[in-house]
Amino acid sequence: MTTVKACLFDLDGVIVDTAVYHFQAWRRLANELGFDFTEHQNEQLKGISRMESLELILNWGGVTLTEEEKVAWATKKNQWYLDLVMQMTPNEVLPGVPEFLKSLRANGIKIALGSASKNSKLILERIQMLDYFDAIIDGNNITKGKPDPQVFLMGAEATGAQPSECVVFEDAVAGVQAAKAGGMKAVGVGSADILTEADIVIATFEDFSVEKLAQI
Repeated sequence: MTTVKACLFDLDGVIVDTAVYHFQAWRRLANELGFDFTEHQNEQLKGISRMESLELILNWGGVTLTEEEKVAWATKKNQWYLDLVMQMTPNEVLPGVPEFLKSLRANGIKIALGSASKNSKLILERIQMLDYFDAIIDGNNITKGKPDPQVFLMGAEATGAQPSECVVFEDAVAGVQAAKAGGMKAVGVGSADILTEADIVIATFEDFSVEKLAQI
């Protein structure tokens, strides 16, 4: 039986699925550089930073750029992505998420975001969920990406909880590894075949409750 004082959430694929917008923006970048980019390749970018993603895509396309050009293309990609994000609505929140966050709050459990995204506050504002979070740790705060546990350790600290009192919700393998490296329990959101290192795996938050949280 775990005493849970804080729940830490990844953003993309857990609270809301912005992967489709990342895919559209990265594909546009690849196309403008003269090659194509597949959804399968996009899956491999889950949980890693913008510049690391760009390096992988350039490698797949066999394109070499200077550091200045890389920064310029990454900035372009982010602007295309933000243009898409600005059209988001609360309807895009994943099933069961608001109800679960409300039940956490009702039970006095702190809620923090732990995401590599630098646009997390903007996204949470667009989907009207910013007020649910006691702390936001994102790409603007961290220096190390997942699977390094930095983002979740900072989230624990911001909520006043010990790592052993935190449960992390993640849809990416690197995120689950980061949670475990930080001494936290991990709930995988997605496929049990992929998120094998998680303590438990749920398909959606409709399958989950605060009561189940205490049993991890």
